[in-house]
Amino acid sequence: MIAYRDISYITLKVNGEERRIAVRPADTLLRVLREKIGLTGAKPGCENGDCGACTVLIDGLPVKSCLLLAVETVGSEITTIEGIKDTAIQQAFQEEGGFQCGYCTSGFLVNAYALLEKYPEPEGDIDREWLQSNLCRCTGYEGISRSVKRARKLMEK
Repeated sequence: MIAYRDISYITLKVNGEERRIAVRPADTLLRVLREKIGLTGAKPGCENGDCGACTVLIDGLPVKSCLLLAVETVGSEITTIEGIKDTAIQQAFQEEGGFQCGYCTSGFLVNAYALLEKYPEPEGDIDREWLQSNLCRCTGYEGISRSVKRARKLMEK
């Protein structure tokens, strides 16, 4: 186990690119992404893991970056909303109006992207189960749900 003290230099692999940055042991991944790397797509919402606005992928799985220390992600592949370009889920969110104010959108997009990768053909309420980890204060859930369904159809083509 590595002990981090004071300022440490770590290398993070973010969106396929290695980044060497100075961090404090207590720096959350969310703060490092936004303030040190300049990737502001993951949003600070509640900063206690409830809202999901800060969702990123760690080795392909959705994680709330406000709850994770940056030093815990050394050696992992981190994917942010900026790393998910030209995907079916983005197109579907645009076509189906899967957003209102847009603050929660990046978290929903990242989570839905992982959902579609893992469950291209869902069974039961898997969509609802995955998406309930994110909150939309504007209550745009119908548009978000339609967007996920639309993205699946787009991926079939």
